[in-house]
Amino acid sequence: MCTVVIDVEPGEARLLAVRDEDPQRAWDDLGRWWPEQYPGVIGIRDRRAGGAWLAYDPATRRLAVLLNRADLLDLPEDQLVSRGGLVLESVAGRSPAAPVRTHGFNLLEVSPEASRVLTWDGSELRETPVAPGVHMIAHDDLDDLSTPRIETWLPTFRAEARETADARDWASHWVGLLAQTASLDPSDDRAIIRDNNPHGYPTMSLLYCTAEVGTGGATVESRALPAPGHWS
Repeated sequence: MCTVVIDVEPGEARLLAVRDEDPQRAWDDLGRWWPEQYPGVIGIRDRRAGGAWLAYDPATRRLAVLLNRADLLDLPEDQLVSRGGLVLESVAGRSPAAPVRTHGFNLLEVSPEASRVLTWDGSELRETPVAPGVHMIAHDDLDDLSTPRIETWLPTFRAEARETADARDWASHWVGLLAQTASLDPSDDRAIIRDNNPHGYPTMSLLYCTAEVGTGGATVESRALPAPGHWS
């Protein structure tokens, strides 16, 4: 139940991404973990499956991040593949095509030319272009106001983005707003820094990334939370 905020402008995009995962599932912070198959790609690696939650290539200026969502699949687990491989393939310029043998996902693909969300529900692969402006996505559709955290915080992030549009330290402003959202209890449906256990999912917010993709290149910074599901 990850969350991404993205601000798209002609020729560039900025984003803030929060990762929710099982704290017992091992991962590695930003690094070049795939030098043979994906040379130059930097990402946050899932050790168990070997894929990435978020990855980017500074040379091609492509970035992708994966958000899980519900699906209609009835395939046994041993016939499914990890969704993390989709991120690496996307950054390499190979987007998924239906049918996809994974559980459901939202795959956010970002480049200076365009950004889009590819959504797979187990039966249909849909594309949603990300128009200029500030948007949020979690486990449902882009800007889905039935998702409480989007309904609560999207207007605030839009206002913050307008105020900091020309600021070099835009990321610090966005992270400051993320800190404000953490005043909510992590089990609150409106929370972005989350503990999803009360909702039936063994996942908690573990880290966040800020990223900038433009004609001049792509950069990402990450920060692990001091404790899962808690800002401080």
